[in-house]
Amino acid sequence: MNIYRKSQKEWCITALTVRFWCKYIMLRPICSACNQRPCAVNCYRDGKVYYRSRCEHCIKRSRRVKPPEPRWKSAGYKKKPTCDRCGFKARYSVQLLVYHVDGNLNNNTTRNLKTICQNCAVEIPKVDLPWSPGDLEPDL
Repeated sequence: MNIYRKSQKEWCITALTVRFWCKYIMLRPICSACNQRPCAVNCYRDGKVYYRSRCEHCIKRSRRVKPPEPRWKSAGYKKKPTCDRCGFKARYSVQLLVYHVDGNLNNNTTRNLKTICQNCAVEIPKVDLPWSPGDLEPDL
């Protein structure tokens, strides 16, 4: 008996698996929440298929896509507990923002980044300082 010989049933299962993989998995984008399963179909319009950003499993479980990390945070900068401009001591880190001194949001050196309170963030454009707001963290 040949050990490399597959039965007809095994060949059918293998062929169905390959056909399913090529037809459904390879054409669909991957879920942005779990990065494992293919995205769910949203609708068919004018002969074209539109997909959702998440798979059916993540949609049922209400699993959200994690927001991207701010550029200043990935550069290693940490918010200070006080405002660099007025000295306000914040209870919560949400009360403080990160500002770029030179106005270039891609320049994430520690000398270019300042921690500013919400009140100073409103005053800075009126005082004509060359600072601009950095990547804001989305509300959770």
